[in-house]
Amino acid sequence: MNPSIELIRNRLTDAVQKIGRSIQIMEVCGTHTVALFRHGIRSLLPEGVRLLSGPGCPVCVTDQGTIDTLLELAKRPDTLITTYGDMIRVPGSRTSLEKLHRPNVRVVLSTDDALDAARKNPDKLVVFAAVGFETTAPATAVVLQQALAEGIRNFTILCAHKLVIPAMKALLEGRNDKIDAFLCPGHVSVIIGSDAYRPIAEMYHRPCVVAGFEPMQMLEGIARICEQISSGRACVESVYQAAVRPAGNEIALKLLEEFFEPWDGPWRGLGRIPGGTLRLKKQYEQFDAAKRLDITPLDSPEPAGCLCGRVLCGLVEPPSCPLFAKTCNPDHPVGPCMVSTEGACSAWYKYRGR
Repeated sequence: MNPSIELIRNRLTDAVQKIGRSIQIMEVCGTHTVALFRHGIRSLLPEGVRLLSGPGCPVCVTDQGTIDTLLELAKRPDTLITTYGDMIRVPGSRTSLEKLHRPNVRVVLSTDDALDAARKNPDKLVVFAAVGFETTAPATAVVLQQALAEGIRNFTILCAHKLVIPAMKALLEGRNDKIDAFLCPGHVSVIIGSDAYRPIAEMYHRPCVVAGFEPMQMLEGIARICEQISSGRACVESVYQAAVRPAGNEIALKLLEEFFEPWDGPWRGLGRIPGGTLRLKKQYEQFDAAKRLDITPLDSPEPAGCLCGRVLCGLVEPPSCPLFAKTCNPDHPVGPCMVSTEGACSAWYKYRGR
């Protein structure tokens, strides 16, 4: 074994012995979930350390009502739906964008591609499914800025961007107060900065450690968390300082502030979180697909028997879902956590919990 890994494991083991009880650490980010499985980090942890997958997969936390609203929009001959790849496979109440087989549904790789679709299809109202956290929301703001500069009037977004900190607070304030600490997301932290987690550490006394996606970083992050708990501390640390600054990316944050404002929007599994979702500011409502098309976003229940909502809160592990690896699998997903490559159910299925 790599001596550095062994050294970190020894620190981990010492800390866990001092803690003297089992602890639950939530990795907020879906990319962390997959990377922890892929690198076998779970198998290196001492007994008593349990990792929970959190609400950090953009597709997974997009509520059922938003999926159904996209499906309704895709039936309109005057619209062109643009979306990232995973979204088209997420089942709505009756079908998915993929199964609709509509020519006006297109997968894009970037917001630039979505705006280009508007340039090339002036007879259509292009709707971009704007999902994701603070990581992707700045790219949406940039493309709106570009649309304004070019005077493109047929480009809109269905805004479902989410904010991480309100979700972490919502978890601790009722949905899962058994979480002992957070392994904080690297991508989001590049934008919001490590200081953004101070309220979680100070108000809720939960250690927060930002880590990148290299195996040594993730293992070091978990060790730092255990050492904090063992010494009765709860503070913010970062082992991803090469990319994450305390104040974050000021340019990206200013862009978000220019175009969006927080509101109490819906999350799958977590319900409506105060200030947990972004919406366009009133002065930019010309880009709001719901306003332009005079539609009311649907409020749909989750699929019967699907436990994605509880998985996202860290209340159950995917194999506890009665549908897991049976009626719900990567070829026939019932819930989004099995669809997305960052979904907890997909990761558990692929790596079988290793």
